[in-house]
Amino acid sequence: MADTKTPLEADSSYHIYNRAVGKELLFKTEENYSFFLRRFKKYLSPFVDVYAYCLIPNHFHLIIRVKSEREVRNEYQQIKNAGVGDKLADENFNVVPKIISLQFSHFFNSYAQAFNKENHRKGSLFSNRYKRIQIRDEDYLKRLIIYTHKNPVNHRLVDKPKEWKFSSYNTILSEKESILMRREVIELFDDIENFNYCHL
Repeated sequence: MADTKTPLEADSSYHIYNRAVGKELLFKTEENYSFFLRRFKKYLSPFVDVYAYCLIPNHFHLIIRVKSEREVRNEYQQIKNAGVGDKLADENFNVVPKIISLQFSHFFNSYAQAFNKENHRKGSLFSNRYKRIQIRDEDYLKRLIIYTHKNPVNHRLVDKPKEWKFSSYNTILSEKESILMRREVIELFDDIENFNYCHL
């Protein structure tokens, strides 16, 4: 069940999602979508792996896996050494969820501030805190990946997942450089043909 308080633990996978406040939009231009992904890459790709994502005008879905505790700590130490990280508790404390939470906060704040400035608006852009559901088995992960890619179809924005530019669907099928766990996703579905078939 979705909530806003489940800690994001090392070596665990999650469905992360949120929407704009009221009837507002999160994305008004193609550059908004691109900027959101660039901010995600800056603040979170050192700490999480990405199975899939989809951005539509008023909400987003991210399917992620938090990296190992060692990787998260090492990346955060580099940020602190560069003088841009927050100071956290001692080394023995389970600090991974706090690091991930902080990075998500920086990510969302960075995007919202830029969006507000561009659109001459003030106040909250996102509806409360982002929601998360822990993914505990492969079957559920596969169903979530399909659900995420079919979101624009379900909202009648396009007829097929491949027609939506702001999801990971086409990137998974391509060979261009990406932060996506492309090989792992294809292996979940056995091969590209079955990946495509399951999205029909």
